[in-house]
Amino acid sequence: MNRKLSSGRLFAALAAIVFAAVACGSTSTPAATSKGTVTVAGFNFPESSILAEIYGQALAKDGYTVNYKLLLGTREVLAPAIKAGQLDLYPGYAASDLEFYNNKAGEATGDATATTAKLNSHLQSIGLVALTPSPAVDQNAFAVTKATAQKYNLTKLSDLAPVASQLVLGAGPECPTRPYCQPGLQSVYGLHFKAFKALDTDGPATRAAFASGAIDVGLVFSSDGDLNARGLVVLQDDKHLEAADNIVPILRQATASDEVKRVLNAISAKLTTADLVTMNSQVSINHQDPDAVATAWLQSHNYSN
Repeated sequence: MNRKLSSGRLFAALAAIVFAAVACGSTSTPAATSKGTVTVAGFNFPESSILAEIYGQALAKDGYTVNYKLLLGTREVLAPAIKAGQLDLYPGYAASDLEFYNNKAGEATGDATATTAKLNSHLQSIGLVALTPSPAVDQNAFAVTKATAQKYNLTKLSDLAPVASQLVLGAGPECPTRPYCQPGLQSVYGLHFKAFKALDTDGPATRAAFASGAIDVGLVFSSDGDLNARGLVVLQDDKHLEAADNIVPILRQATASDEVKRVLNAISAKLTTADLVTMNSQVSINHQDPDAVATAWLQSHNYSN
């Protein structure tokens, strides 16, 4: 149910065009003598473009020449390209990348540090490395309206325990059998809802059900750009039911100099999930360009090297 988990069905077609795809893109060259060239790639959704621009612009400011290869596709496209040296860096997601590189072995947990360490155990042999995970996370999450949050004083999932029996849960039809969804809410948080309503996965039907009052708790993605506009509040996963899809730069070991790692880790440390929500909203709702949104974020956080 996570949009960042890629499917193998498109591998053949997408991999066939990767060589053409990586030939296209923009370049950011600092005025001073370049410290080297870094090719930054992104998946085919706006958040990835924003993050690629943030990391890339930070490297450019530090003196690197940066080539951008955005909206390339899924990991089935990016993974072979970065392993082949056609790309140097992409903004990854700890749990989703782990489950891709370990062939869906189910090793990801709600612990971002442990999940990233396990990811690195798989990346090392193929010449890649994942850096320090950011506090910012884009993962499956459960939301309520602001009115419901205020009525029951809800800020985290464990707050639902005394009132879940009065509330209706809405999510994709697979939720009642998926461990991270209804069974997990029961086993980890002890939540037994009044009813379950089968909807789409974080789509229009879920939004409509919130608006009509048909559901009280719904499955969303934690960094959705429309959460604030729709008056929705994500409840903190305080017992770590969901796998840790924290933002984490993934790059070639040959590119991962101490200088590059310092710049990228400094950016990751400053990113928050609230930042992702705001920036995604600026792109998806206000139709701003990802590069401009990234520039504004860097400026507003007084980024300096």
